[in-house]
Parts: sequence; structure tokens; C-alpha cells
Amino acid sequence: MAESGQVAVIVPAAGRGERLGPGAPKALRFLDGSPMLLHAVRALAASRLVDHIVVAAPPEDVEGVRGIVGHLEGVQLSVVSGGETRQESVARALIGLGPEVDVVLVHDAARPLVPVELVDAVIAAVRSGAAAVVPGLPLTDTVKTVDDSAGGPPRVSGTPDRATLRAIQTPQGFRRETLRNAHAMVDPDDPVHTDDAGLVERLGVEVVVIPGHEEAFKVTRPIDLVFAEAVLARRRSSDGRS
Repeated sequence: MAESGQVAVIVPAAGRGERLGPGAPKALRFLDGSPMLLHAVRALAASRLVDHIVVAAPPEDVEGVRGIVGHLEGVQLSVVSGGETRQESVARALIGLGPEVDVVLVHDAARPLVPVELVDAVIAAVRSGAAAVVPGLPLTDTVKTVDDSAGGPPRVSGTPDRATLRAIQTPQGFRRETLRNAHAMVDPDDPVHTDDAGLVERLGVEVVVIPGHEEAFKVTRPIDLVFAEAVLARRRSSDGRS
């Protein structure tokens, strides 16, 4: 694949994040004194391979989000109005990308501590010829499939081999046309997909898995904020800062 085009990262940040409790949209919850979204955008902008970041914000707070992230330097940054679902937000952000972009990453705002080396690895894998790339971590827990169709407590229906399973993270990387085609094929009556790779899989396109990173975890529950604060404290200690 040619390397002359640009790299854009779409950050869907319009979700409410109910599991974090009532309050501001999840991406705007504070972590170490700043919104999670700002941490995520800074992490993405740290990659010298990223040219453009597009944030899909809550429709009622586009200007507020622009005020949070709009002062970053070194990368082109824009904010668009997100949709009611994640995939709608990504589709809206895709529309505004210029023709110079040939690689598109999609990154969860709720993964604020993604290391720059993971961002670079995803881009490199797409540049090397993959149409779609996802980072993933091996599972450490045993996983069960369950059946709750009979009512009452769910019953175990199977135990998949966890060696064949991965916990998938973001950023996920795509050739622009691959991602565009995947979103163009979305049926409004289909169940909502939780990631863009799921949409691409339905096209019959091969999705490559590369090693993920433990610090790219998703902040979903209040305790995840505690873990994130601990990672930031460790990073400051490693950098020699108090």
C-alpha cells in the first residue's frame, strides 16, 4: 500500500457511559484533573504518524468539546456532531475526511491512556498491506457461553478454548475505503455493533490482530478510573516528576 496519503483518527465521544454513574458524558468525565477525552486526544496526537483527529462529540456539546481539545498543536483537529450510536458517530466523522486520507483509525475516548507505540503499530500494520487491523490481548479468565432462554439463572452451555480468544482494544485501523464500504452496508434494523471491525468482518474482509497493550484498557466502571489514576501516577514517577 502506498504511504503517500494521510492518517486520520476518529474518536467517537458522544456516549453517555451509564456504568460510570450519572453525570457528564463518559468522555468528559475527569481523570487526573482533565477530561478523559483530552487524555485520549493527547495520546493520539503524540504519534508523528497521525495527521488529523476528528472527535464526534455529543450534539448538545460540540462547542464545549471544541474548547477542550481545540488548542492542541501539531495535528489537525476537528469536532463534529456525533450520533445516537457509536457507528452513527463514526459514519458522520468519515464523511468529513478529505481525499488525502487513506488510513483511518477509530479509537474509543474511554481508552485515555493508549500508548503511542500501539497507535504506531496499528498504522504500520495497515501501511504494510492489511485492510483492517485490531489490537488484542489474550484472555486470562475462563470464558463460558450461557443460555438464559429457559428463564431463571443462566445455564452454562459451553466453554470455548480461551487460546482462540482475544479481548479487542482500540485504536482499530482500516484502509479508508474498507471502512467506508463497511459503514455504507449497515442495515438500520441490524443489532448495533460494538466495534468497527465487526462491520468490516461482514464484508468478508480479513481482520488482522496485533498484540494489544495493558494500558489501553477501557474506562467503563468507577474502579477503572482508580486504575487509570494509578497508571498516570506510575508514569509520572517513571518520568521523574512528583
